Amino acid sequence: MNSITQINHNQSQILAKDQEFVWHPYSSLTDPIPAYEVTSARGVNLRLADGTELIDGMSSWWCTIHGYNHPVLNQAAKQQIDAVSHVMFGGITHAPAVNLCEKLVQITPAGLDKVFLADSGSVGVEVAIKMAFQYWISKGQPQKNKLLSLRNGYHGDTFAAMSVCDPVTGMHHMFSEVLKQNFFAPAPQTAFDDDWDEQDIAEFASIISDNQQQLAAVILEPIVQGAGGMRFYSPEYLRRVRELCDQHNVLLIADEIATGFGRTGKLFACEWAGISPDIMCLGKAITGGYMTLAATLCSAKVSEGICAGEAGCFMHGPTFMGNPLACAVANASIDLLLNNNWQQDIQRIETALKSELQTFTELVSVAEVRALGAIGVIEMHRPVDVAEIQKKFVEAGVWVRPFGKLVYVMPPFISSDSEIKQLMRGIYNVLAGTD
Repeated sequence: MNSITQINHNQSQILAKDQEFVWHPYSSLTDPIPAYEVTSARGVNLRLADGTELIDGMSSWWCTIHGYNHPVLNQAAKQQIDAVSHVMFGGITHAPAVNLCEKLVQITPAGLDKVFLADSGSVGVEVAIKMAFQYWISKGQPQKNKLLSLRNGYHGDTFAAMSVCDPVTGMHHMFSEVLKQNFFAPAPQTAFDDDWDEQDIAEFASIISDNQQQLAAVILEPIVQGAGGMRFYSPEYLRRVRELCDQHNVLLIADEIATGFGRTGKLFACEWAGISPDIMCLGKAITGGYMTLAATLCSAKVSEGICAGEAGCFMHGPTFMGNPLACAVANASIDLLLNNNWQQDIQRIETALKSELQTFTELVSVAEVRALGAIGVIEMHRPVDVAEIQKKFVEAGVWVRPFGKLVYVMPPFISSDSEIKQLMRGIYNVLAGTD
């Protein structure tokens, strides 16, 4: 058996075993979407087992902001693993976690002074919701146990997180009978650059006013609604939400798992509105895509309120909380971001995306295009067939993972203008071929 035949044989074995044993996210085991075996990655490129090189337009679900195989992040991981890769966080601390928490307090909006480290974005949202509930329990107001979220919102796949995703478009409608019932306001309609229309906040204002005695918190994705529709809305909406939460004594949770660490053109999307939430969730890009890690930050008001209650502490503690390896890489990733001209990179990517997206408006199948920061969206008139279009994207040399009617990109921040052009031209050629 020659080397090429051996490679093909090994590849087919891996893919066959993958279909036999592995359950991929949002996939069927009876009618699986074919997977592609990645053997290595560097910069913005993924290499498949057959040698195909793909430009990654997804940043591996929005987290590999520095690209793959970055020497600075590699070194941080290697150095930490030789010291200690994991130790329990109960009763023990270590420099990587302490330094990370200090750093997060310094760079996030003012007033977020305490940091709880978890191990995934959905768990970070669970922690935020639990903080809000325990705060009001500790304040002697246990009836404040409902949440107000936005239509078209998405916050994760665990149970409390599912309960605040859009009950129709948030991918979890089949669980409606088992999820806690919360309140939903209409999705913001004033687009990011449009003139503000006060009517856009009217129904939200009515809901929060009528239900303030039951509401523990509002939870939303600031400025960008991600997996619920890739929608960009006005900063004024966010400012008005902050005002209404203050007016009606309701906490505000900002889910910045997708938007944090520069993706929208601000370090955190809340900065577009100049507001500080009471609780903020971070994840995805926090380690540059190397390790799973999340952080939930809160104000002193929230932390003191929780700890003054019956329990005397926050009742949560993940096994892998504060993992030293993840924290070490997160510190290196954040330093790498802050020590480089990331704002210029994001502006450059946004300009390139907007330029390339103009050509897509010529396609009959395309309903709308939009871009903000390092996010580009092509909204189709009809949902795409993921398995079919994924194969065509791979043949075109690009990795894009659409959902529903949305073909979107969130490229790594290191993507060059030529790589952005190559990515978008590959997408265009595939969509043009389906027109």
